[in-house]
Amino acid sequence: MLSGERKEGGSPRFGKLHLPVGLWINSPRKQLAKLGRRWPSAASVNSSWGGNSRARSPAPYVDTFLNAPDILPRHCTVRAGPEPPAMVRPSRGAPVTHNGCLLLREAELHPGDLLGMGEHFLFMYKDPRTGGSGPARPPWLPARPGATPPGPGWAFSCRLCGRGLQERGEALAAYLDGREPVLRFRPREEEALLGEIVRAAAAGAGDLPPLGPATLLALCVQHSARELELGHLPRLLGRLARLIKEAVWVSAPHRLQPHLHPEGVPEVPLTPEAVSVELRPLMLWMANTTELLSFVQEKVMEMEKEADQEGLSSDPQLCSDLELCDEAMALLDEVIMCTFQQSVYYLTKTLYSTLPALLDSNPFTAGAELPGPGAELGAMPPGLRPTLGVFQAALELTSQCELHPDLVSQTFGYLFFFSNASLLNSLMERGQGRPFYQWSRAVQIRTNLDLVLDWLQGAGLGDIATEFFRKLSMAVNLLCVPRTSLLKASWSSLRTDHPTLTPAQLHHLLSHYQLGPGRGPPPAWDPPPAERDAVDTGDIFESFSSHPPLILPLGSSRLRLTGPVTDDALHRELRRLRRLLWDLEQQELPANHRHGPPVVTPP
Repeated sequence: MLSGERKEGGSPRFGKLHLPVGLWINSPRKQLAKLGRRWPSAASVNSSWGGNSRARSPAPYVDTFLNAPDILPRHCTVRAGPEPPAMVRPSRGAPVTHNGCLLLREAELHPGDLLGMGEHFLFMYKDPRTGGSGPARPPWLPARPGATPPGPGWAFSCRLCGRGLQERGEALAAYLDGREPVLRFRPREEEALLGEIVRAAAAGAGDLPPLGPATLLALCVQHSARELELGHLPRLLGRLARLIKEAVWVSAPHRLQPHLHPEGVPEVPLTPEAVSVELRPLMLWMANTTELLSFVQEKVMEMEKEADQEGLSSDPQLCSDLELCDEAMALLDEVIMCTFQQSVYYLTKTLYSTLPALLDSNPFTAGAELPGPGAELGAMPPGLRPTLGVFQAALELTSQCELHPDLVSQTFGYLFFFSNASLLNSLMERGQGRPFYQWSRAVQIRTNLDLVLDWLQGAGLGDIATEFFRKLSMAVNLLCVPRTSLLKASWSSLRTDHPTLTPAQLHHLLSHYQLGPGRGPPPAWDPPPAERDAVDTGDIFESFSSHPPLILPLGSSRLRLTGPVTDDALHRELRRLRRLLWDLEQQELPANHRHGPPVVTPP
């Protein structure tokens, strides 16, 4: 079976805010062993009976030998478990037909099926376990459902299916307009198809559901994994990842692209409304790429599993394919990390101008009552509305884009981390040489902070906010202690009651606390000799580089590719893409051989 490891991502800089976001992705794949294999010199077809073991074991025993120029040393494998049906799988690059159709993937094998080996051998399969009994009519007249070659034109091109022209036209029409989550294409149309999906998604065309682009791209991946030759999927993934990366850069807000904003030209002030409009394309790509990456991981794991069953885990070509898959997934990782970094940078840049009001505004305005938990944004004190407006805009945006819940919590975790560090640093800076640390001012700040935390609790973000605002809350709590109680406290008791503050931060707050004209800090507040060095050399400011790492969500994709397509907008886009592919196929034919899109005749 196949294996591999994911890599950690880098961290670009955006403006003056450095966001070194780390990236960890757990993967069940292990490092590939690039070992060659010595094949037997005789040409052969191998078959395996008596169960389907998934354990890593030597290659199946070869018991059928053929000799022809186009027969590979290991041409195909027939496996049969305790119960029918048997399974047939071609080896990489081996020409095999199944009931007249080129066999590219593993398929069910039933009594009466015809297997062609290259240009010189044709076999009819008979299951030795059935005791001679078999179907009255060979299954290759007509072909079994699902045995059709890729591309919508199969309904007209197939000459072995036993259908009449009208019946084939009706089958094609049913596919073109149907709601089955299937998108068939030939490799030659892949580039046009992927480009059209990504282009439409980037342009915001139509009214697709938020995860519609990922769903359509996943259908392309699924078709490649099921219908096309083994080496096709890695190439498709590489092309797809590059297209998404290019589209994301184009979708980035102009403020994040220096060449679009010359120096010396003042920027328009940021508002929550502008944030929602400019960040929506970026957030949509983050949501879609996350789900697509999870889906791709599942398909690559299936690819490894199939190779293990065939005993081909050390096949050099297979190892090369897996490396291409890893490179494609690393590009998708990079897209998610970059969109996350750009999103939080843009949001924190907006918060930067609104947060100082939490330290300066007075919530106790004349005649006004403080709002209770769950209050609407409009009921909050004017000084808090801009900051809460940014949080509300971000929350609505993540919901509208159906961003993965793990990424939603990490987005707000970073916003709250930035808010806590920014406010605490402002609090430390404003106490230097100015009468700022006093009980009356601290009560206003504490009330503002409580109102913000209550509002976030009502928005479902209370636990995350409490965790990341803990240090600011503790610093404000210290300043809210009544003066008489504070004077009775000692350094050791204050350190115990405020453990999140560093010795340097605690000493800074105490040494600048306003006790009254001519009164200095009492001796009980002096740090002991053991902590004097930490006080003298410690930094009173919070570092913005100590933020939590970005950890991509693991597990199954939320994309659902089973059952009929129920969303009408997604169905319309699926129909449009199918007819686009049909048109591309028809353009290759002579004019007198072309057909218009078939229409089902009502009964």
